[in-house]
Amino acid sequence: MIAKSTIDAVFDASRVEEVIGDFVHLKKSGSNFKGLSPFTDERTPSFMVSPVKQIWKDFSSGKGGNVIAFLMEHEHFTYPEAIKYLAKKYGIEVEETQQTDEQKEAANERESLYVVSEFAKEYFHNTLLKTEEGKAIGLSYFKERGFTPETIKKFELGYSPDSWEAFTSHAIKKGYKLEFLEKTGLTIVKGDASTGAATKQFDRFKGRVMFPIFSMSGRTLGFGGRILTNDKKAAKYLNSPESDIYHKSKVLYGIYHAKQAIAKEDTCYLVEGYTDVIQFHQTGIENVVSSSGTALTHEQIRLIHRLTNNITVLFDGDAAGLRASLRGIDLILAQGMNVKVCTFPEGEDPDSFARKNSLEELQEYLSEQSRDFMSFKASLLAEEAKGDPIKKAETIRDMVESISKIPDDIKRELYIKECARIMDISEEVLFNTLAQILEKNRRDNSKKWSKPQEQLQKVADDPKPVKKINVQHELERKIIELLLLYGSIEEEFEDVLLDSDENGEVILKPEKVNARVFEKIYLDLQEDEMEFSHPDFQKLYAEIINRFNQQQEFQVDSFVNSLQPEEAEAVTDILMEEEKYQLHDWERMDIYVKEKKYGISQMVNETILNLRRELVNKKIAELSNDIKENAPDQSQEHLQHIIDYNTLRKVLSEKLRRVL
Repeated sequence: MIAKSTIDAVFDASRVEEVIGDFVHLKKSGSNFKGLSPFTDERTPSFMVSPVKQIWKDFSSGKGGNVIAFLMEHEHFTYPEAIKYLAKKYGIEVEETQQTDEQKEAANERESLYVVSEFAKEYFHNTLLKTEEGKAIGLSYFKERGFTPETIKKFELGYSPDSWEAFTSHAIKKGYKLEFLEKTGLTIVKGDASTGAATKQFDRFKGRVMFPIFSMSGRTLGFGGRILTNDKKAAKYLNSPESDIYHKSKVLYGIYHAKQAIAKEDTCYLVEGYTDVIQFHQTGIENVVSSSGTALTHEQIRLIHRLTNNITVLFDGDAAGLRASLRGIDLILAQGMNVKVCTFPEGEDPDSFARKNSLEELQEYLSEQSRDFMSFKASLLAEEAKGDPIKKAETIRDMVESISKIPDDIKRELYIKECARIMDISEEVLFNTLAQILEKNRRDNSKKWSKPQEQLQKVADDPKPVKKINVQHELERKIIELLLLYGSIEEEFEDVLLDSDENGEVILKPEKVNARVFEKIYLDLQEDEMEFSHPDFQKLYAEIINRFNQQQEFQVDSFVNSLQPEEAEAVTDILMEEEKYQLHDWERMDIYVKEKKYGISQMVNETILNLRRELVNKKIAELSNDIKENAPDQSQEHLQHIIDYNTLRKVLSEKLRRVL
């Protein structure tokens, strides 16, 4: 168990915008930050971070909360793991109390896979640096590649001994279960490890140098291993198999070490191999990641898109396979990103070129040789179609197909004009071709998502009932919002009191009073003995009022941090409701929305009066229902009550009109 003093220190030091900024590219938006949702596939930002309140809200997925909630949602951390991650980030020493055997046993299977992977990373790294075999074979190989001791330590490179079960035996001796060694792919088991019926076990990465693969937060997900012998039967590179924690289509090698540089430089270099990434880092260019030899995927592009909108794809000098790589460029374009392409001289790759050149020379080459995807694709395909009109036509159509993937209309038009210039063809023909492709894509999507006619008819015949809004719950939610946002602010309130004139008629008499918002709300609710009907709001209301009564200043961030994750998410929903409208950027369209803070006293009075009126309406409905069901002798009494409540409702409506 982590000591409370450590948890408090972590919350005091953590800044939600800094932590989330490591995973999502955030841009300033008024007093807040906004970015693309890391939980959904979107092109328009709907993810908001509030530095003042120290909370975040993703309006596309509905998720929200404090900094801990983000790490638990995004990185699948447990609460203690999130605390430890932040403690490491902010240099806070973690004080822990002793765990019981039951608590240790309660660690879930997913966490066990992370623990095993972390142990393996340390084992391979120590084997590389501290054993004779590791130094003679693994370390010698890395030195031949030009890697410095600092680089080897930074990427925690390792070596797996050339023995059938050196790692597996060592791990089992240290208390790690064979079941989890098998599930991470570190150990290959013949038989069933979970039942103990294993007949044979051996190390997957026997005799290989090891490249740990990290998540964006630095957790060890899996490994890449390179063989150093000339065994033609064995694969040159071997990756960990898919597991509950490692999905190679969703991982980019180097993203953990590159994320801050990508966000800072606002661009990302994409290479193919592990050593390409490492050599670039060592040279001084850190905003580089690798797809690790796999075809680029939609999920990998999204990882980069969270940090930047600009990407440069680096290709080896060998032209073979370049055309196949163009599919990856189309995927990037479909995400609305800006794409450039850079190729190296024949016989060179990013690794070798970076090794032979200084930082200045490498930066100059990348700057001068990086071309827009259009001119790159045109030159590549035009070379193949030289002298063949049919192939040239196919090439032009191929280029227009790529342009059709771009979601932005303006960019599409500019690229069509550029394509017409490069390929010496009229713009009109290209625009017509683009329109045909877009229409075909629209029809295909329509067919893909359309339901069979009978299903549509069934929905029409049996529509789902519209969910009715619970007015009282909405008003109670509004009261919580007012307390959280403005509870400590002092305002001048105009109370409209009941009085009588000289003729004995009931009149409304205004009276002004100064009070803090929480005092006004608390006294009004107490005066009419109004209680919350929603249990969650009732609990929150009691906790907030208690905080205001105990403390001079109410700190929203510390209050959110004191809540359970479910309560924190509910509070975040309330607090960030107003920020949702900032996403539309109304001011850019000369539409200026009046902020809530300029009418606090009016909002408080209006909300309380509406709640009173809603409760009166419910009481009238309740009495009317009793008249229908009860004996006639009680009807007269109920009718008089209804008349009295109707009079009260009329007065409340008049009060409400005055407030508005």
